[in-house]
Amino acid sequence: MSRIGKKPIQIPEKVEVNLKGDQLSVKGPKGSLARGLHPAVKLAIEDGEINVSVIDESDRDLVAIQGLYRSLVSNMLMGVSVGYEKKLLLSGIGYRAEVKGNSVVLNVGYSNPVNFDLPQGISALVEKNTTISLSGIDKEIVGETAARIRRIRPPEPYKGKGIMYSDERIIKKAGKAAAK
Repeated sequence: MSRIGKKPIQIPEKVEVNLKGDQLSVKGPKGSLARGLHPAVKLAIEDGEINVSVIDESDRDLVAIQGLYRSLVSNMLMGVSVGYEKKLLLSGIGYRAEVKGNSVVLNVGYSNPVNFDLPQGISALVEKNTTISLSGIDKEIVGETAARIRRIRPPEPYKGKGIMYSDERIIKKAGKAAAK
C-alpha cells in the first residue's frame, strides 16, 4: 500500500464532495472542480474524511496511482477552500509587466511587448511592475501558467536576467574574464 495513498484526507469546512460513478466533484467557497477517476481507484467518503484505495494492492503501478489520486483529491480540496498562488519575478533593466483585461503584457527585452492570454480561472496581479502573482483554484493550471510565462524569457546564468519564480535561486556562472 502507498504511504501517501493510505493517509485519509480531511474534508475542510464549507466544502461539498460528491461522487457519482467515476466522477468526483468538489464545491467550496472559491469555486468548484471536477475530475474523472481511474477505473482501479475507489474513493470512500465517510465521517468528514476521504479514503483512497485501489483494486489490487500488490500491483506496484496501481499503488503509485493510489498515491497520485490521493494527492490530486487533496489538491482539489485545498483549491476550492483556500486557493493557490504562484509568484514570478522579472529581473532586468527595463523589464516590466502589466495586466490588461484577461492578459498580461510583458516587456522583457524583445523588440515588441509579449501579450500572454491567461487561461480561464486564473487571475493575475502585478505589483511594483516586476512581480506577477498568479492565483486560481486548480493547482495544475496555476503551475502550468506560471511555467509558460517563465518560458517567455527564462533566467540566464550570467547576469540573472529573465523571469523566475519567487523562490527560485539562480546560480550565476563566471564570465570569460574569470577563466584566465
